[in-house]
Amino acid sequence: MEKIIVEHLSKSFGQSGVLQDVSFSVRDGEFLSILGPSGCGKTTILRILIGLERADSGKICKDGVDITHAPAAQRGMGIVFQNYALFENMSVLKNVTYALLNSAATKEQYTRASAVEKAEEMLAVVGLAEHAGKKPRQLSGGQQQRVAIARTLALQPDVILFDEPMSALDVDTRLSLRGELKDLQKKFGTTMIYITHDQEEAFAMSDRIMVMDAGVIHQLDTPQHIIDHPADEYVKRFVIKNINTKINSLIQFARSSGETAEEQA
Repeated sequence: MEKIIVEHLSKSFGQSGVLQDVSFSVRDGEFLSILGPSGCGKTTILRILIGLERADSGKICKDGVDITHAPAAQRGMGIVFQNYALFENMSVLKNVTYALLNSAATKEQYTRASAVEKAEEMLAVVGLAEHAGKKPRQLSGGQQQRVAIARTLALQPDVILFDEPMSALDVDTRLSLRGELKDLQKKFGTTMIYITHDQEEAFAMSDRIMVMDAGVIHQLDTPQHIIDHPADEYVKRFVIKNINTKINSLIQFARSSGETAEEQA
């Protein structure tokens, strides 16, 4: 079943065309990555989907309803930003509680007490229950991103958009968060759209990947099918070649580490 259908989306900023007649769909409960280099239009798609930008032309349907011109608060989507967007003067618990009490989607559903209870529940889900009283600055980057994820989950959107949420994190934290995001997707059955320029990240997490460049889609398919049947030379160069390069680098690193260990022994 299609959760989101995007038809003929175009967007320009001044004389610069950012999106050129883009059409695609996202399946219910799917983890879709939009993969491409900086400036390819992937973040613009995300901002248009959630209602932070207006397309010049095109149509967006969600669950069969046209939401092209709907306010962001009525779209049933949440977003997790790269920079966490947390209130530094509030505790972790208050950051999540504040969202519940002030979001147009949830503020009528909660009293302060029930919002606190829900916030505590979501922090426990992302493994931060013991950090509820801390300020964001007292947490690591990975922990701050988990707070941002907990805040978004608390609002119960049926679609969550991620704008390169791991790009500022170290390798070990990124690897840990990848697994946690997939587990959360399974637990909540949420449709997730994930923006990234990292080929390895996209292939490790996604049900399908949409490969973009210069405002157009080059291929939308499963990771395995993209590897086996790249659509064109751009996909071969940007995706396959880069993945092979990273794999070879990891192999070389593992070999050099092993040799060093043998020498030390």
